[in-house]
Amino acid sequence: MNDDQLQFDRTCHVIYSKPCKAEIREKIAHHYPESQREAVWERVQMQYVDFLSDWRTDLGGEKNFHNGPGGNYDCIALMAYYVVCKDVTSLQEIEEMEGNLFLPSFRKLGKLKFIDINKPLYKKLLHRAFLNAKKQCDKWGDFEMHVAPFDKDQPIYYEFTACPTAEFAKKHDLLEVMPALCNPDFDGMELIHARLIRKTTCSNGCKCDYTICGDKDPYCREHPEYRDEQGYRRNK
Repeated sequence: MNDDQLQFDRTCHVIYSKPCKAEIREKIAHHYPESQREAVWERVQMQYVDFLSDWRTDLGGEKNFHNGPGGNYDCIALMAYYVVCKDVTSLQEIEEMEGNLFLPSFRKLGKLKFIDINKPLYKKLLHRAFLNAKKQCDKWGDFEMHVAPFDKDQPIYYEFTACPTAEFAKKHDLLEVMPALCNPDFDGMELIHARLIRKTTCSNGCKCDYTICGDKDPYCREHPEYRDEQGYRRNK
């Protein structure tokens, strides 16, 4: 089915991104014989439409950058794929797919070898980027974001106390998928010579905490990373 035939309210919702569609269709082609692929893809499309039928309508549509590749709506599409194809997919595969959607901008930055969060200038620029993200969150009311003041001698700290994706997963009893959607945050920081130190998320606690430092900062060694029994990458 063509995307423009899908029946949902396009005045407030958006279709999944083209990269997300490509990721899902590629995985369907990997798991199913050619004779079944279109039917499976259509089931994913209809599950996506069903998910949007009673979802919040205040996320800003195409104007909100959080709704781009790897963002709010792509996460819903990945959960639609997970529900329809649960017998063949895995949380590891969903994490790979979300990483492929979320990480390209970090990979581009990582190729600029002079960008290094161990350097004071880039640490301050990263903090400014988070302050700008908070302005966008405040504008759209999707994520509730709080950013600590900059301190050159301390890691960057910010937190989300509300997350639309976690809210959606709770609503649809899909919290098991959240580690796969949250974990690529760690990879993003590693691509710019930084480390994310996180102990909890909105989906397994009351906040998603982001403590970010350069990958040479001793703070990293004080908080080693592990995967918990749910699959979350976390720090002690």
